[in-house]
Amino acid sequence: FCTMHFNTTFAQMKKADVNGPNELPLYTYLKAQKGFAGFDPHQYKELLEKMFAEKDPDWASKPDIKWNFTKFVIDRKGNVVARFEPTADMARVEACIKELLAAKA
Repeated sequence: FCTMHFNTTFAQMKKADVNGPNELPLYTYLKAQKGFAGFDPHQYKELLEKMFAEKDPDWASKPDIKWNFTKFVIDRKGNVVARFEPTADMARVEACIKELLAAKA
């Protein structure tokens, strides 16, 4: 669709690195603006913390994206205003977005 209608030439389904030496500059920037602040209360919180601690004792102090579905919220001016881990309640994400949409440009 994108190639046919918009003449895109970039790889649309290529895996993108979000951590490490080959991470996309976008993720370097996002993580620098909003680092990891811990997992929210969730049924998988303890399991995730244990899993990451076994691999890296310093995992909690690093801004790396820890798990799929980490979300960054960007305002109309391009500022990174929030980072939500996969354990975040979607009501919090929704409230953040609604607040930004309600703000005057």
